[in-house]
Amino acid sequence: MTATTLVARTGRAIRLGAGDSIAIVNLFGQQVVDTWAISAVDPTTVLSMAHTRMANGRVFVQEGDALVGSDREPMLTLETDTSSGRHDTLIPACDPARYRQLGAVGHHDSCTDNFRDALHELAIPAPGQVPQPLNLFMNVPVGPDGTLGIEPPTSRPRDRVTLRAVRPLVLVVSACPQDLAPTNGAHREPRDIELRLRPCFDHAGGRSVS
Repeated sequence: MTATTLVARTGRAIRLGAGDSIAIVNLFGQQVVDTWAISAVDPTTVLSMAHTRMANGRVFVQEGDALVGSDREPMLTLETDTSSGRHDTLIPACDPARYRQLGAVGHHDSCTDNFRDALHELAIPAPGQVPQPLNLFMNVPVGPDGTLGIEPPTSRPRDRVTLRAVRPLVLVVSACPQDLAPTNGAHREPRDIELRLRPCFDHAGGRSVS
């Protein structure tokens, strides 16, 4: 297992082979992690929240669920979840326009920029439109009348979610830089997270694929 820290407000792209798993650890609690996946075989196939909701028949994902691509086939499995299980599939990634709406002046880090920058580091072209992410640990309650709220996360320090790749893909994560709304807690302070990569090994003791 390899553990690395992802600094608050930044993103990273990681190549995963089929069977590889990654644990996303909320070191301090209440840090939202925008999460995407892109097929390593066909980069036009991306993790799709609309198809994931359809496949699982729910707005919220939970332990054991398949996370489904735009081709309607599983890309990842949500293998374990030690948090309260509050993760969002509805809210788009923060972007410069959102921060301007919230009153930011000048440059502000964003998850959409982190997504593009992380893919650029691996020389992977980013899609023209940033896909809807899986917002791990984000607390977006849905009211009886269909209204949406954004409330402080209920995750605790060292809560973690483990995702297992069903096929070769590139996983992109962003430690959300939102500090103008309670997305990352009432303190509005983005924090570091930890990534724990566990490769899949074949019966001969070698790396399966990466």
